[in-house]
Amino acid sequence: MTYENIVKGKFIRRPNRFMADVDIGGEIHRVHVKNTGRCREILIPGAHVFLQYFPVSQEAGVPSATRKTAYDLISVYKKDMLINIDSQVPNKMVYEWLSKGANGVFGNVTYIKPEFSYGNSRFDFYIEAEGKKILLEVKGVTLENDGVVSFPDAPTERGTKHLKELIAALSEGFDSYVMFVIQMKGVKYFTAAADHDPAFANALKEACDCGVNILAYDSIVDPYFITID
Repeated sequence: MTYENIVKGKFIRRPNRFMADVDIGGEIHRVHVKNTGRCREILIPGAHVFLQYFPVSQEAGVPSATRKTAYDLISVYKKDMLINIDSQVPNKMVYEWLSKGANGVFGNVTYIKPEFSYGNSRFDFYIEAEGKKILLEVKGVTLENDGVVSFPDAPTERGTKHLKELIAALSEGFDSYVMFVIQMKGVKYFTAAADHDPAFANALKEACDCGVNILAYDSIVDPYFITID
């Protein structure tokens, strides 16, 4: 996936989950943060960030009616590692990956349906491949510590619920998968963040023991581009 109209900035503060103040060319701008997770270990004062610019309406003097800011915060440097924090991008990346064959993980993919309702959940993808019915849930990973990446960075009842539903789907003939898209490069391994959400960590272990397939893929990231690697 590619981004256009990327500019550099320096992170100052985050007054709430959705907004941040960023120094762009010596001026302070209120920008939209495309990730409602905590991101406390990366969004720190002085961190170098990249933002996507959306041109301002010259008539109104403000962003378009559907936007409150002219910038989206896309990625941030943690030391020398660039981490994409756009929570909307993992699903787009996975769709591209599936469309290109998914490295043969599922065999010959013949059908892809995003946003598939099953039970009391909506999963990111329903896939058909070589006679198999597959449910795939995608989780974006931005939490990193000494090369170890983990999920989640805050408690997620929804994530635990998804895992329980994926287990239940096994008995109805589905192949169940959860895929952790690591939005950075140069890491050692993935693990559940039991210190942030022990319930999710326990559910992930249970899912693995029951036969849910767990995938973890890192990404090639630069300010203008991100793709599953």
